[in-house]
Amino acid sequence: MDITWLLQPFEFAVEHIVNSNKRLFWLYIVSSFILALIALRATKGLNNKLAIIFNKNVWLHRSAKQDYWIWLINGGIKAFIIVPLLFSSAPLAIKLNQFLQGMFGDIPSDYFVAYNIPILFTLLLFLLDDFSRFLLHWLSHKVPLLWRFHQVHHSAEVLTPVTVYRIHPIESALYAVRLILTQAIAIGVGVYLFGRHLDVIDILGANAFVFAFNLLGANLRHSHIWLSWGNKVEYWFISPAQHQIHHSVEHTHYDKNFGSALAVWDRMFGTLLTANRTTKPRKFGLTNNKLTNLKHLYLTPLKRFRK
Repeated sequence: MDITWLLQPFEFAVEHIVNSNKRLFWLYIVSSFILALIALRATKGLNNKLAIIFNKNVWLHRSAKQDYWIWLINGGIKAFIIVPLLFSSAPLAIKLNQFLQGMFGDIPSDYFVAYNIPILFTLLLFLLDDFSRFLLHWLSHKVPLLWRFHQVHHSAEVLTPVTVYRIHPIESALYAVRLILTQAIAIGVGVYLFGRHLDVIDILGANAFVFAFNLLGANLRHSHIWLSWGNKVEYWFISPAQHQIHHSVEHTHYDKNFGSALAVWDRMFGTLLTANRTTKPRKFGLTNNKLTNLKHLYLTPLKRFRK
């Protein structure tokens, strides 16, 4: 009897740990742990710091356990339904490139010779990806139909690095479509501007800018560790503390800090809130949380959608 399917959850978890394109990549976890220790520098004693970081009331909370299950369940759904969609970006990129050539003609082949094309294309891909994430996130709060699914993510009552995967499958599909369009636009525009020999600057297989973002405490965004960059930096980059504000139940924190890496989009939309002691959230989740178990988390948004 074939029992290899029993190993799939284990293989899925390991893949997240060894893949630099995953938030739970081991190096990102190590860097976040170091930054957590720095954030707790006012707490005396290493044991006390570790007790705060590995607080069992957080990691073993009912909400955290739901995160772990959703991560594994959605992993299976994504492998069979969403991943095959990601290969459809190439035809869209070709069509976009042909459209640009038809509208504006060809760009001289030596036009960008004086520039570092890999850096330009890597930056273009990063900016498009970050803005599209912001826009879809903003719409998920503003459009009631989208909020029905996005509230699954906001129903988390405690935050752990796995909370980033606390997403309804419908929303995962939307983000997959977002990724397809982003890659298609980046490649289509990139080929038109820079030629067919595009290259991305990567570190361990991940976009260099994404790698830097994840290395600088991205996993602390969904955590109980308060880490602020200070006002001057937070006008440009979203800190872990700013994203925790986004998850707060306090009314003054509603619809703030939608950004992933860059804060400039929130500034443009008037939704930026920098972090300080007065803005530190006291509670996470929904004010009237009815998504209290896995059944509710998966089925309630669909029932409301049907109605």
